[in-house]
Amino acid sequence: MARRKRISGPGIPEHTNPFSAAVKIGNLVFSAAVGGDDPDTHELPSDKESQIRNAFQTVRNMLEQAGGSPENIAKMTVYVEDRSIRPMVNPYWIEMFPEEDNRPVRHFFPADMPAGRHIQLEFIAVLD
Repeated sequence: MARRKRISGPGIPEHTNPFSAAVKIGNLVFSAAVGGDDPDTHELPSDKESQIRNAFQTVRNMLEQAGGSPENIAKMTVYVEDRSIRPMVNPYWIEMFPEEDNRPVRHFFPADMPAGRHIQLEFIAVLD
C-alpha cells in the first residue's frame, strides 16, 4: 500500500508536470507550488489580485480535500515576482489567519517565476 496519498479534486488545479499538487503522508500534508490559477476554470488570470486570491483559495481546497483546514498549516512559503506584492498578499494572509497569536510561520521572497505568474505558495500542514 502506498504511503503517500495524492491530494486532488474539484478546486485543485493540477500541474502539467508529472507530480502531485499536494500529498498526504500520515498526518502531514505537503504542497507543491500553488499558483494563481482559477480553482474552478484552471485559467491563469493576468492580474496580481486575482492570482493571490486564487492561490489562497486553492490552499483551502487542498486542505479540505486532505481532511484539514488552514488551522493545520505550520509553515507557508510565499514566492512572488517581486517584493512590491507584499502589501497585496497580507490582507489574504490575515483573512486566512485572523488570530495574531495563532499564525503559521511564513517565508516571503522574490523568485524567478514562470511567465505570467505573480505568486506561488507552498505549505506544510499537520492534521489533527
